[in-house]
Amino acid sequence: MPGPLNGRTALVTGATGGLGRAIARRLAADGAAVVLGHFGAWDDARELADKITADGGTARPLEADLRDPDAVRSLCRQAHGRPGPVDILVSNAGAYPRTSWADTTPAIWEDMLATNVTSHYLLAHELTPAMAARGWGRIIAIGSVLATTGRHDLSAYISAKAGLEGLTRALARELGPVDITANCVAPGSIAVPAEATVVPDQEAMTTRQLARQCIQRRGHPTDIAAAVAFLATPDAGFITGQTLRVDGGWILG
Repeated sequence: MPGPLNGRTALVTGATGGLGRAIARRLAADGAAVVLGHFGAWDDARELADKITADGGTARPLEADLRDPDAVRSLCRQAHGRPGPVDILVSNAGAYPRTSWADTTPAIWEDMLATNVTSHYLLAHELTPAMAARGWGRIIAIGSVLATTGRHDLSAYISAKAGLEGLTRALARELGPVDITANCVAPGSIAVPAEATVVPDQEAMTTRQLARQCIQRRGHPTDIAAAVAFLATPDAGFITGQTLRVDGGWILG
């Protein structure tokens, strides 16, 4: 497909979730061949691949537990082989379980770090040598505005997302000399189907959220996808080490 990402290959993790689907479809629409990283969601991944193909794009589902270094290595080797080599990494996979501080055990803490920040390190560490050899690459992490605001019952998750922003800045310093950019997109309150399982009273939640925002509507997955797509393009080649908050003006500082 013709577009600003024509000839590029993108690996999108967590591709079957609300944000991941929108990101994968947008990158494919912009011309990238997309590897759909998922974990135990083959039916959803195949359905998404079929939709992208029907729209004229290229997509390939691949499964991996991103907490497992061996599985990450296997995923990256397969992604490089076809449609590869990977030029764009979008680390979107993550987990968001609510656990009170009192109930946050060492096992829960370690799992949240492994899922939400160590997985990004593993992926980037595997993929960036080939990007460096070609002299071009885009590393895009999906963070959260909660790394700035904080919130109860999410201490491990928020700590991991804050670490993701720090890792992004470090990678920008490390990889800039070989023309690889590293940035973080931090979503605000985005309406996704899984939200209903966490927040039963959607109307009350929306009212509270709009009071925090400048823009008086809920965010949509396509808002996040648009930000990711821009950061993946050649036009964003002088932007690195940044966290772009896509939150309707929730966080202004």
